[in-house]
Amino acid sequence: MNWSTTKASVLLCCCALVLSGGCSIKTSEYPNDDYGPSAPVDVSHVPDAVPQNAPLSKYGNPSRYTVRGKTYQVLRDAQGYRGKGLASWYGLKFHGKRTSSGEPYDMYAMTAAHKTLPLPSWVRVTNLDNGKSVVVKVNDRGPFHAGRIIDLSYAAASKLGVLGKGTAPVEVVAITTEKPSGKTAALLYASRFPAWVQVGAYSRQDSARELQKMLQDRSGIAGRIKPLEQMSGRIYRVWLGPVHDAEQLQRLSEKLPEWGIESYHVVQ
Repeated sequence: MNWSTTKASVLLCCCALVLSGGCSIKTSEYPNDDYGPSAPVDVSHVPDAVPQNAPLSKYGNPSRYTVRGKTYQVLRDAQGYRGKGLASWYGLKFHGKRTSSGEPYDMYAMTAAHKTLPLPSWVRVTNLDNGKSVVVKVNDRGPFHAGRIIDLSYAAASKLGVLGKGTAPVEVVAITTEKPSGKTAALLYASRFPAWVQVGAYSRQDSARELQKMLQDRSGIAGRIKPLEQMSGRIYRVWLGPVHDAEQLQRLSEKLPEWGIESYHVVQ
């Protein structure tokens, strides 16, 4: 059983060293001992990521970067991207650590890592063994194993049936939109109200409360703190809501990036 994923975490800053016309990227290698929770976590309630018309992250999008002696060219946009290969997944080893986009990795969110897609991107991943399909947000770099095309979060891997084997053959297709993200969100969740929007997850309760208060003051929506016990300790998730209809969700999804929240997802 392959429970491991080698991960290169990109430390993202403009570099003084220029490699073939692009910024060099420093990587940190981790041992092949990544793992999931001691008992399976039910992630059936976690919805697919919502494609957005979002600006590129300030981090993680150099024109090219090098890992293990191989140079990767980052795509300028995701339009028309389609590929097949092996999907792997990563879990508690990286939970809460900074991703290549600068966002903290949340293994219970629908996210993924890709070597060349711009950050962020949204893709539909289909398990070619069982036909299951999910939409994830690409906000990290990797996997850097030959033949592997995408590294899934624990939640995405669970919903695709990848956890048991560790890897699975998949097709990855980019989803692009010219419409505001709020309209997409409204279409996806029109029949699932009331809903909540998870806007952050912290190991410190005071950090979670600080974010909750800031967003409450700006949005007028109180929200709540939802603790989650896990092997690495307690995580405090910040939920904004309840959101009662598609129009309210649309307004919120348009405002969150303005308030510095680039990574969020809807929960029921």
